[in-house]
Amino acid sequence: MSEQQTLSLRLLRKKPVEKLISETQGADPEHGHLGRSITLFQLIMFGVGATIGTGIFFVLSETVPTAGPSVIISFLMAGVVAGLTALCYAEMASMIPVSGSSYSYAYASLGEVIAYFVGACLVLEYGISASAVAIGWSGYLNKLFEIVFGSGLPAALSSAPLISENHRLAVGGDGYINLPAAILVFLCCLMLIRGTKESAKANAIMVLIKIGVLVLFIAIAVTGFSASNFQPFAPAGFAGISAAAGTIFFTYVGLDAVSTAGEEVENPKRNLPLAIIAALIIVTTLYVLTAVTALGVQPAAAFEGQEAGLATILQNITGSNWPALILAIGAVISVFSVTLVVLYGQTRILFAMSRDGLIPELFHRVNPRTLSPVANTIAVALFVGAIAAFIPNDILWDLTSLGTLTAFIVVSAGVMILRHTKPDLPRGFKVPLYPVLPILSILSSLYLISSLKVQVYELFGVWLFLALVFYFFYSIKKSRLEPKARITKS
Repeated sequence: MSEQQTLSLRLLRKKPVEKLISETQGADPEHGHLGRSITLFQLIMFGVGATIGTGIFFVLSETVPTAGPSVIISFLMAGVVAGLTALCYAEMASMIPVSGSSYSYAYASLGEVIAYFVGACLVLEYGISASAVAIGWSGYLNKLFEIVFGSGLPAALSSAPLISENHRLAVGGDGYINLPAAILVFLCCLMLIRGTKESAKANAIMVLIKIGVLVLFIAIAVTGFSASNFQPFAPAGFAGISAAAGTIFFTYVGLDAVSTAGEEVENPKRNLPLAIIAALIIVTTLYVLTAVTALGVQPAAAFEGQEAGLATILQNITGSNWPALILAIGAVISVFSVTLVVLYGQTRILFAMSRDGLIPELFHRVNPRTLSPVANTIAVALFVGAIAAFIPNDILWDLTSLGTLTAFIVVSAGVMILRHTKPDLPRGFKVPLYPVLPILSILSSLYLISSLKVQVYELFGVWLFLALVFYFFYSIKKSRLEPKARITKS
């Protein structure tokens, strides 16, 4: 066999679905395993917790200037694409209930090198998303301080030292460090280290607070609703709607976060599909209602550069601080849950990749008492905290969307491939209207990717190049699917 053929086989080798599942059913004598302690309700709250907050508390100030009031259509577009993909996720999750999410699905259906690149996309998606949310949380904390104490934190301690000019980084920010954002990541790290069961309970409580706060906003905002604020409806045409939808899409990272809990949820073949679909319905409904009422009470131009936008809107409507105070407190609490779940998802992706030998085994070590990957969690917190502390927010949103959409495409393709190669594998849920819906999911995701800025592709390309170098120097040799004779020789 030629070297070229050997390399091709190594790149495209697949991990059997049976092996993926069997690895979750017994303790690893060297590293340990994750424990099943998450209920269906807690899992739904994971999906809602990782989604609501990223989109509606922050992203209106980024997308309304792009699309105008037609950003409502952008939310619906993103929701439809996410819905198509959610059905594909539901089938894959019911068939392969493991912690690696779309990385593990790709390993079973498309081969090692594609799975590795999906893993790299997920690392980017989760890491950047958590950082972006932590920065947005800092803005709401500042707003809370302004209402309660009359002034916010000094810019030197609440702003990044770098700025973004045309999606390129440069020195010139107002501060030295975004300290609140870094502290949030540290607090989430401490909670995750305590264990999944405790984190899931805390997240469920925070999500219920978050839903209550958004319902309060909708109820108050309706009283100041004016249809005149919706004119002109689409100042940038369909191009603006598409661009905004591409940016908004990162908010649906919560769907992927649900599937990363595959090894820790009770009755995964039933609960994973139910949680994914239920979370999508709850999230999209609240997104659209909040966007419509927010746009109804202030002109689209007022959203640009608006920090803690929803709290400011309530303050303007009522002329009083108390509704804005409640919303700011709710946002501070609820956005904590977003960061918590996204960091959780990041650690579980790395856990699965480490178990397969593609990254160092440090990420696969589990604390025998808490059954949580402590070293993995600390490493992720340091990475995410550094980005949140020193990088501005506006360069992060679209990178997350690109990573999310790439993962969604792979899951949809994986459904079709495994229907062909593993037709008899037990499935707790099947995508309806097959193969039309998976194909539509792929095409709609590709369309949203095409609407992103050129600079995003450049940054994404740099990240994938670095990942490729690491794969050929480390991962391909250390893979658990690598023949033992080759490993010994190397």
